[in-house]
Amino acid sequence: MPDLDGKRAVVTGANAGLGFYTCLHLAKAGASVVLATRNETAGHEAADRIRNDVPGAVLDVVRVDLADLSSVRTAAAVILKQDRPIDMLINNAGVMATPKRLTLDGFELQFGTNHLGHFALTGLLLPALGSARVVTVSSLLHNSVAGVPDRDPREARKYNKWQAYGESKLANLMFMLELDRRAQVAGLELTSVAAHPGYASTRLQRSGPRLGGPSMAAYLLAGLTSVVSQSADAGAWPTLYAATAPKMAGGTYIGPSRLMEMRGRPQPVGMSKAARDRDAARRLWLRSQEATGVSYL
Repeated sequence: MPDLDGKRAVVTGANAGLGFYTCLHLAKAGASVVLATRNETAGHEAADRIRNDVPGAVLDVVRVDLADLSSVRTAAAVILKQDRPIDMLINNAGVMATPKRLTLDGFELQFGTNHLGHFALTGLLLPALGSARVVTVSSLLHNSVAGVPDRDPREARKYNKWQAYGESKLANLMFMLELDRRAQVAGLELTSVAAHPGYASTRLQRSGPRLGGPSMAAYLLAGLTSVVSQSADAGAWPTLYAATAPKMAGGTYIGPSRLMEMRGRPQPVGMSKAARDRDAARRLWLRSQEATGVSYL
């Protein structure tokens, strides 16, 4: 990683797993970091852990619940009030394979948190982004779905937790590419890229699938995690590479290099045909603006 002295990063989901290690390594490289976390107490505990490794690290903690658009607006206002440019915005937070639940705004929880919350946050922070690198964290499971439903995200439909997760992660990539295209048309210096961690052992694999109680799928996932996963620290490498590697082209997708992209050093990787569907991405952008009330570019 290059020297990041004088650079400022905002990282969602910063208190644990991939987000924590992303913040830790950014701080080690000299960046000041805003830890954006749903649980403010956990955010301060994470900041203390980072300071134990990086004495003098410049850290702020801001509460943001991506499943609550009013919280997203409040968090963005707090960050903008600091009146400092953002060099890296890392849209990392997420939930996975949860039972059917709704956000406070009436969206399916995974789509509302993983995509709509980050869509709104990015737009609200746009005045501070300037020439920032915006990194959106997706997943290998974006390949598991054929597209994102072209409908009102509040519309009720039959629920499959893994399909909903795959759709939210596909939406992340569609958003990343559409953001890059729109930024170029608007003449902005902002660069939009994405990353995925491969198969990293984090709380995400345990918490979401187990919310519905013990199940064979949850036990199988735990067993697979123990055999093939890499650490959360290694899982953060693609995100860090996407955020800091010099001269990275917009629209680049970074993932691990080995074992079908499940582990290994970061490198550019491919994405599904559905992720590259420009018309679908444009429609998703318009629906997201309408759903969140945040319009930009």
